[in-house]
Amino acid sequence: MFERLNQLEAKYDELTQALASPETISDSSRYQKTAKAHSELSELVGKYREYKDLQRGVAESKALVAEESDAEMRAYAQEELTRLEDRIAKVEDELKVLLLPKDPNDDKNVIVEIRAGTGGDEATLFAAEVFRMYVRYAETQRWKVEVLSTSESAVGGLKEVIAIFEGKGAYSRLKYESGVHRVQRVPATEQQGRVHTSAVTVAVLPEAEDVDIKIEAKDLRIDTFCSSGPGGQSVNTTYSAVRITHIPTNTVVSCQDEKSQIKNREKAMRVLRSRLYEMELEKQQEQLAKERRAMVGSGDRSEKIRTYNFPQNRVTDHRIGLTLHQLGDVMDGKLQPFIEGLVTHYQAENLKQQAGEGAA
Repeated sequence: MFERLNQLEAKYDELTQALASPETISDSSRYQKTAKAHSELSELVGKYREYKDLQRGVAESKALVAEESDAEMRAYAQEELTRLEDRIAKVEDELKVLLLPKDPNDDKNVIVEIRAGTGGDEATLFAAEVFRMYVRYAETQRWKVEVLSTSESAVGGLKEVIAIFEGKGAYSRLKYESGVHRVQRVPATEQQGRVHTSAVTVAVLPEAEDVDIKIEAKDLRIDTFCSSGPGGQSVNTTYSAVRITHIPTNTVVSCQDEKSQIKNREKAMRVLRSRLYEMELEKQQEQLAKERRAMVGSGDRSEKIRTYNFPQNRVTDHRIGLTLHQLGDVMDGKLQPFIEGLVTHYQAENLKQQAGEGAA
């Protein structure tokens, strides 16, 4: 591990020098590439330098404990040694996490697709609330949210909503939200006060860029039609809605939220590109694809990753066994305990896997 850290620190120093060189500064493309690589190593190198400082402090404290004749000073040195050893163990664990292979999609924007599953009208109402939950969380992260497509239910819920969340680290924070979210509560339409169980599915896809996936014009069939639903005079009068079919994969994307056909086409292409990128990732990593399909499932209530129990004011994430009796706060976007818990859990799983591979 430390040989690797020394190599990365040397690389970081090279990049620091390169950023100050006239050749790099005069070439904007080269400068951006160098700055990005420098930034990616910054946290790791800073942590490693803290580790080396702690090592020096431990050595000095050990020498004081061994050589100091004054009892009070020796006790002070021993106390400082204990503190430094505790800290150095934590920093070493943090370095192991920082050395884990980084998901290349972590810094990307995400396409979030939320669909009502089992539960009829109640599921569509909960789908709308789950979407609001993520929008409120995005606000705390200062991300931009843009709705790409919606389909409303008769009771004011959402049969489906597709939106893009734009912001630093969006995918790294939301990627573990994919799956079935189950709700237990008394629906507004229930006359006898019985608790019903409904579900919605959430899929989180990294937004693909033009360089990630190439789409040939000959592979697309683009149809236009009149939009439906709320929207004023343009509804059912102008062919502003767009449906794009990717012929080789039979992937269909529709968008009708904008009055402009050009804007609807642009939004639909963003969704299509991300779906095709996801398919390509699945081809490359079939095992991960199986996990994702298992996580989202069919939208059945039993295939849940998280349960929101309104009568008991309880939210439980079944993957990490975390339960909070703060349902109101969670629905208001305070998702940090779950997101942090999931990130830590999967980092630990990756560390175990890496340790097992190293032992083998």
